[in-house]
Amino acid sequence: MEAITQDPRFLPSGDTALVVEFGDRIDRRLSAAVIGLAERIRVADLGGVTETVPSFRSLLVHYDPLTTSAARLTEQISSLIEGPAAAQVSGRLWRIPACHDAEFAPDLAEVAAKAGLTPDQAIALHGATRYHVYMVGFVPGFPYLGDLPEALRLPRRENPRVKVPAGSVAIAAGMTAVYTFECPGGWHLIGRTPAPLFDPRAEPPALLRPGDAVVFEPISRIEFDRIARAAENDDYALTPEALA
Repeated sequence: MEAITQDPRFLPSGDTALVVEFGDRIDRRLSAAVIGLAERIRVADLGGVTETVPSFRSLLVHYDPLTTSAARLTEQISSLIEGPAAAQVSGRLWRIPACHDAEFAPDLAEVAAKAGLTPDQAIALHGATRYHVYMVGFVPGFPYLGDLPEALRLPRRENPRVKVPAGSVAIAAGMTAVYTFECPGGWHLIGRTPAPLFDPRAEPPALLRPGDAVVFEPISRIEFDRIARAAENDDYALTPEALA
């Protein structure tokens, strides 16, 4: 992994967490710095650190204030940033099946029209892109995936939905995502996956992690129903590939 060259800011987050901020934009270089620092902290096994949470441009470091302090962690993390590079973080490539049947894609026609495409062309464009997992959040396991092709970049819906079904594949601005739980949402719905991306019985429960890559593979409604039945019976699981 390349050495971290950004000059980060250290910001307190209450009395049990520290934010290490690398920039003010969303791009893969900053994401690599964030993920790389999380790996350095993991390898260093800093006393008192209980969890690290990567975001688009910063890393949230949770700590036990009875064991360490923000000042001490700032000093230790600064040394890690300036020191030798950490071992390469192994990202994984996930191929996620997605059905774009009209029932699952209520916004597809509008998205395609605004992009100057047919629905089939929009599906093909969305599925031809390899997405980067920037962060996981909002609801458990919800992955923020970039970077969406320019033609498909639309602002969020003016009127968010009260309920978005679990498994919905959605787009907004420069991102695409999968809703892991039924919840309110304002992104454009263009499909649905039958593959579970969050399982509270698993360790870790979230399938995707920052630094992974995702490709959506269009499937028919018949294939969707087959996979959904298998998943309900715990007889289906996605298998990652090594990320080249």
